[in-house]
Amino acid sequence: MNTHPPAELFEQLTRHGQEHLLFGWEHLDDRARQDLVATLGTFDWRELKELYARRSEPAKLPDLAAGVAPPVEREEPDAALEALGSVALQRGRVAVVLVAGGQGSRLGSDLPKGCYPITPVTGKSLYQVHAEKVLALGKRHGVTPPLFIMTSPATDGPTRDFFARHNHFGLAADQVRYFQQGTMPAVDLATGRLLLDSPGKPFLAPDGHGGCLSALENQGHLAWMQERGIRSVFYFQVDNPLVKVADPNFLGRHLRAESQASSKVVPKRSAGEKVGVFVSIAGRCHLVEYSDLPQRMAEDRQPDGSLRYAAGSPAIHLFSVDFLRRVATGSGAEGLPFHVARKKVPHIDTTTGARAVPATENALKFERFIFDALPQADRWLLVGVTHEGEFAPLKNGEGPDSPETVRRAQSRLAATWLARRSVRLPLNERGDPLVPVEISPLVALGPDDLKGLCLPEPAEGKPYLLDDPDNL
Repeated sequence: MNTHPPAELFEQLTRHGQEHLLFGWEHLDDRARQDLVATLGTFDWRELKELYARRSEPAKLPDLAAGVAPPVEREEPDAALEALGSVALQRGRVAVVLVAGGQGSRLGSDLPKGCYPITPVTGKSLYQVHAEKVLALGKRHGVTPPLFIMTSPATDGPTRDFFARHNHFGLAADQVRYFQQGTMPAVDLATGRLLLDSPGKPFLAPDGHGGCLSALENQGHLAWMQERGIRSVFYFQVDNPLVKVADPNFLGRHLRAESQASSKVVPKRSAGEKVGVFVSIAGRCHLVEYSDLPQRMAEDRQPDGSLRYAAGSPAIHLFSVDFLRRVATGSGAEGLPFHVARKKVPHIDTTTGARAVPATENALKFERFIFDALPQADRWLLVGVTHEGEFAPLKNGEGPDSPETVRRAQSRLAATWLARRSVRLPLNERGDPLVPVEISPLVALGPDDLKGLCLPEPAEGKPYLLDDPDNL
């Protein structure tokens, strides 16, 4: 076994001040050395150096002084638009992309967040809820949209195992396609040197949901879609069980407008709510993170007292495949800016060999965000929906956006659907049902799907469940 690293590699790392990455080389086996050389070969040293040099610069923002509140189209029932969306589904022109790179650590789970049990009665996982919605679309329209699941290195194996163990929740195995987002190395805040997770392994972090575009393109998925006549991609994040997956109304509006990028919008509930805000600048759609929105804009109000910049983002989008390919292969995926975040990253101290666990922020991580593609769209559309109907994200173990609030939101929405079919459940003073309520996507994707079903009467004090369409 050669105990010395390749001279060319050593010279390259030394030139960039990164020779410490060879720490422990003499103790690595041949496979570990090959893996390290391969990993180091993927790094763009010039880009990393430039990112570090700009670490203290504020994020590049559009000229918000020229920003105006964007036009938002209300999502109201429209039979013609729903028919237009349904035809696209029937003809197999729609794919679904589920972004699921995050772990459930904030929820006390070592599994991917998508594995977390979240429905109020049966405890179905987020993955199952979303998969059943795709399955229900297929049964209704005769063609099942392919489900693309974006994982990260940490969630890829567990996600594949979870789906396989549950027989893909009724989907055919070839209807579920997995792809991993890219990674970026973490950089020491004080020196710009890359951090080692362990000897032979640089610390790598997912490159953000914006990495979805380059991953879809580089792994051949966008080309696969085009070859099969798929024209629209429905994009959403795993943590929101209320999302209407590829619903025909939204699809119809997107297609009628010949939009390249359409986004759903929820009204901000307060000036300080932590959601990104859509802003129109010079006719282009921008999404500004809540932390980047000037306070004067966040608090600006219209004559009727409502917030002027109230178009919050639930991270639900429709893209044309042609647009995604243009973004991914042109100035797009490579042009999406990196956002810099300061984080605490445990690592190997290459001076002592000991593992360092920092008490304060010691590292920089780099991420791209999908919404940075929006300004590249020549034709775009915003569609207004409600929190109650479509947005209850699972973020925290307790408090806001926790399992408790998300389950309550699902029960409240299901009870609303049932009330429209004259099945009334007792409610508390907040309007929440007194018992858990759950309607499987296989039974209904909306209140109209309950028409004609023989719905059971509520039993006092017992959960209300509609989970088997064959028994209704």
